[in-house]
Amino acid sequence: MNSDGGFHVMERNGKLFLVYHHPKYQPIQQTQSSIPSGEAANNDNLLQPLFLCPFERYRKQYQYLARYSDHFPINSSPEYEQDDHPAVPHLFWCNKKEFEVNGGCDICKGSDFGTDYYLCDHCDRIYHKECVESPVKIKHPYHPEHSLQLYFYWFQTGSNIIECLCCGRIVGLLVYYCTICEVFMHPICAMKPILFTIDPPKKHDHPLTYFPRQNSLTCNVCGSLSERYPTYVCLRCNFVAHRYCMYSPHVIKISRHHHRISYISSLQSREWFCWLCRRSIDHNYGAYTCKECGDYAVHLKCALGKDVWDGEELEGVAEKDDITQDMEPFDMIYGGGIFHFLHDHHLWLEVSKLYDESKFCQACVLPIFEGNYYSCKDCYFFLHETCAKARRRVQHALHPHILELEYFYIYTSYPGYLQCDACHRNFSGFFYRCHFQGCRFKLDVQCASISEPFDYKGHKHPLLLALNQEEKLICHICKTICHKQLNCITCDFIVCIKCATLPYKAKYQYDTHVLQILHGDEVCEKSWCEVCEHDLGDMSKQMLYWCHECYTTFHIECLLGEDLYLKPGSVLVLSLKFYTVLQKNQISRPYCDFCKNRCKSKILKRGNIIACSMKCIE
Repeated sequence: MNSDGGFHVMERNGKLFLVYHHPKYQPIQQTQSSIPSGEAANNDNLLQPLFLCPFERYRKQYQYLARYSDHFPINSSPEYEQDDHPAVPHLFWCNKKEFEVNGGCDICKGSDFGTDYYLCDHCDRIYHKECVESPVKIKHPYHPEHSLQLYFYWFQTGSNIIECLCCGRIVGLLVYYCTICEVFMHPICAMKPILFTIDPPKKHDHPLTYFPRQNSLTCNVCGSLSERYPTYVCLRCNFVAHRYCMYSPHVIKISRHHHRISYISSLQSREWFCWLCRRSIDHNYGAYTCKECGDYAVHLKCALGKDVWDGEELEGVAEKDDITQDMEPFDMIYGGGIFHFLHDHHLWLEVSKLYDESKFCQACVLPIFEGNYYSCKDCYFFLHETCAKARRRVQHALHPHILELEYFYIYTSYPGYLQCDACHRNFSGFFYRCHFQGCRFKLDVQCASISEPFDYKGHKHPLLLALNQEEKLICHICKTICHKQLNCITCDFIVCIKCATLPYKAKYQYDTHVLQILHGDEVCEKSWCEVCEHDLGDMSKQMLYWCHECYTTFHIECLLGEDLYLKPGSVLVLSLKFYTVLQKNQISRPYCDFCKNRCKSKILKRGNIIACSMKCIE
């Protein structure tokens, strides 16, 4: 192509817009000025070229790569050329009064369709007009410093979520990308008309005008200075607002607070701290506050985080508490028994007297060795008394939507286990699941027990859930990167949720006493592990299980094993092979056929092959 096009100032219905136009594909009829300079087409009846299917365009570019890459630039024209295959182009232009196709664009994953789109009858896919006609580079007013290059960007599972600068939604496959600033845009967002003056705006009384030097002004709505967000200013009263902040909701409900919170343009003149990130709030700028709790305030950007807010504007919506509609998890029956909604038989209350390692709770999958529990007389089903009382529906601090309690049926569910989205441990017991529009967030019952402030036995101060999960921090206990973590604002102590939810008490088959988890500084006497018989090393930097009576010590992984939440009897599908989870051998510890070490706890068995954990197999 000879030109990449540009944005031009155009008047529509008495309002000024910055409108993207390509002189070859979209002749502009009235241009008052241009940004950047470009020639308008004189012929309004210019014949439109034939375009290539975007997936065929991807295939053409991919075949020239020297090696596999999950993202690469597109340098080829969107136009159909004579040497392209198939011999006849299959991409058809559609123009309808109503868009009749369900789903979104098959190349950018966006669903913002108008009446104009393309249909490929060869691959049976639909595409935005902008995605099909996308030039290899554009210069966008929201990012004037650098050109944006068209990329194919495959996002791997577990990778960081990347959002469009314009709409804030997740981007995928076909994107415009600045490699210098890590800025992304959907093609359809990159070519949308930009309203030059917004009148009336949502967060101000006067018209706001687009200001391209966004990195030089502090937003009055969120109180931050950002080089990325498009900025609008009020020429009458020195008011500044990011485009994203301008449309922020007035009333919301977040997962970290039990009341609704409302936006306020400024706070009383005193010291304020955000209850989410625990940093100071400048009272001269906007924030969210709670009318019920006088000292509760949070930053706008903290409150609108995807792990905190469910995306619903509640202004004008009657207040209702979904949690109060929750039903009890069981019904009481005559004789002190219960009928739990996740089991078919009656359960009866008992007191644990003798330790039986084969007797474990079906909810948390941990052994039952002390306290009250419920048992079934018709089948081998047990529940800790506390687990039996787990609520059917919860609003948890780790997720913005309502979670519902479910039971993972190990004998009918493939592949025999689930993974908790908080601690990333594999499990096969009770869990909470989100059913909001296919969200499918999962939380095992151990992680669901976390609340703020959290009393962690290995630390003297209360811990709080960290807000910015994109920042990869190291857990002070296991020395690995935290997926989600709790931190101490007094002394910068950090513990991952995986370590924080380890059982406080445990049992060892050759010790009649109950063991407790302690920090190494609190442990004295022996400096070796009773299971592996290896030296404990620097105990000041680790958590251990310790017997107060016998002064014996245990590595956590030696006592509990790697897969402590996998139910014995489960059949797992690992590497396309079936493995059965077995209770650890009481007489001997077999060798793992993968890591060649002795198995410390539960084993996974397939025929004569033995593994000490899922990690060894995978």
